[in-house]
Amino acid sequence: MPVSARPVTPGRRSSRSAARMMSVTRDARDRDPAGRPRQARPRDEMGRPLPYGDPRGVEPVPEEPLPAAEALALAQSLLDTGRAFAAHEVLEAAWKAAPDDERDLWQGLAQICVGITHAQRGNRAGAVRLLDRGAGRLHRYAADPPHGIDVSGVLAWYSANAGDPAAADPPRLSPGRPDAQHGQCPHTSR
Repeated sequence: MPVSARPVTPGRRSSRSAARMMSVTRDARDRDPAGRPRQARPRDEMGRPLPYGDPRGVEPVPEEPLPAAEALALAQSLLDTGRAFAAHEVLEAAWKAAPDDERDLWQGLAQICVGITHAQRGNRAGAVRLLDRGAGRLHRYAADPPHGIDVSGVLAWYSANAGDPAAADPPRLSPGRPDAQHGQCPHTSR
C-alpha cells in the first residue's frame, strides 16, 4: 500500500506528520548565534518551565562551564537555597567540559542534584533512581577526589538520606563549616 493511502488511526499522527512537527518544534528552540540550544524560558525554583515573561522566574545560572572551584561554590550555594535543579545545571556544564578522567565525577554530582530535584517535586521513584546512579559514579573518586570535592561526605549523605532527600539538608560538596558557603551566589542576584 502506498504511504499516502495508509489509513491514519484517529489520535495518531502519520510518520510524515510527526516528522514535520518535530522539525517545527526543534526549530522553535531558543538558540544562541552559533545555533547551540539555550534556555531563555524562565523557570521556577525547582526548575519547572514557566511561560515566557513570567515574573515568578528565578535568576538563571550560567550555561557555560565555570572553573571547578567556582562551579562547586555556586552549586553549593544553589543547593543551600533549595535550588537543586539550578545546581544540577551548573554541575552538568562542568561535566560536559571536564577531562575524560573526571566526567563521571561531575556527572555523578549533577545526578545527585537532579535526584534531589525529583524528591523536591514529589517524584520518589525518580529521586531514588538518579541518586543511585549519581552515587554509583562517585565511588571510584572517594579515595583521591580532585578539586577538594568531599566525595566521601557526599556518599555518606547519600547513604543517610537516599530514602527522603527532600527532608534532609543538602550534601556538602566541599569540606568546611556548614555555614561557610552560605550567602549570595556570585553568579546570581539572590
